[in-house]
Amino acid sequence: MDLCLEYAFGASTVASGWAGYFNSLLQQFHIYLPPQITATPGTTLVFYHDQWTQLMSLPPGVSDLGLPHVTGVINLIAVCIVVAITCILVIGIKESANFNSAVVIVKVAIVCIFLVVGGYFLFTHPAIAKMNWHPFVPPKDANGNFGWGGIPTAAASIFFAYIGFDAVSTAAQEAKNPKRDMPIGILGSLVVCTILYILVSLVLTGLVSYKTLNVSAPVALAIDATGVGWGSLLVKVGAIFGLATVMLVMLLGQTRVFYSMSKDGLLPKWASAVHPRFRTPWITTIVFGSFAAIMPGLFNIATLSELVNIGTLLAFTIVSAGVWVLRVRHPELERPFKTPLVPLVPILGILSALYLMAHLMLFTWEVMIGWLIFGLIIYFGYSVKHSKVQKLAKAQTAD
Repeated sequence: MDLCLEYAFGASTVASGWAGYFNSLLQQFHIYLPPQITATPGTTLVFYHDQWTQLMSLPPGVSDLGLPHVTGVINLIAVCIVVAITCILVIGIKESANFNSAVVIVKVAIVCIFLVVGGYFLFTHPAIAKMNWHPFVPPKDANGNFGWGGIPTAAASIFFAYIGFDAVSTAAQEAKNPKRDMPIGILGSLVVCTILYILVSLVLTGLVSYKTLNVSAPVALAIDATGVGWGSLLVKVGAIFGLATVMLVMLLGQTRVFYSMSKDGLLPKWASAVHPRFRTPWITTIVFGSFAAIMPGLFNIATLSELVNIGTLLAFTIVSAGVWVLRVRHPELERPFKTPLVPLVPILGILSALYLMAHLMLFTWEVMIGWLIFGLIIYFGYSVKHSKVQKLAKAQTAD
């Protein structure tokens, strides 16, 4: 059930970001959707520099007096993209290694374009970077944000960016030497992406004030500040295609998890029902697609991302504990990928994840606990009685 919190809310979070970049691209071509359907309920939007933008994203010192104001009702763009992705998954999609590789190349190329365009702009306008980077560690505000104490809170909030690195392990069967290649693939991708994240953060906060970046499409906001039209266009188009594939993979993974659980007897049979024509688990896909579509329409990207973060951090905590328990209970198992310094590494993993979770807002804890209770009710009310593993264990005990 913890993976549901990660995948379902993850897709919703990405959908919110996708909607921001898509709307920014449309407005670049002077195509304006009704602003009320481009933001979550209660979000204040103002018309500034020929674009509807969130009030909080106005540059420091710019007053909203005299600017047209509207209030968001629902982020219908985010809802529509999730519905579209869900329809694609119901109809069926054939995964291709070449396609996935091409998408990764496009994503990295877009990041590099942003770094080059933004970095060159800052190099030629050092006064802007100096102004936006000072102070480099902003002082703590009245809400407890920023300052040195805000660093762990920020680390917990951006943990969403590191979701998916464990997916490298799913390619173990394709590796010639998994024992060697898997650790290199996982750790290597972590190092490369961390460096890119740091560089993007530096350029991002150099181009515009950090106070204006709490929006669904911060990179679009920053690249627009350079005035480089072609660079802005490429970044937004790349983000739109890249984020769309991320949503597809997350929703695909979510439905396949429930399909497998249903096959094992942990969920009712309808969860593994296959469409007679499309040969896909269509009911599960529609159920979770509908859930993932509603969330970004009503909740902002900050709330959604924290829900994903707490679900992922809890999953990492459970995995770390599982490594320790398995090493103690079954030390004889063959381990091609052996965690070093057990139990020190698992303990550090558990403590670090719990430490970051402690810095997330109370609402995310309430949702997580409620979700886990709901999962336990399903497990003890249905899964235990119908689990094929439980039946096999009882049969072996009887023999």
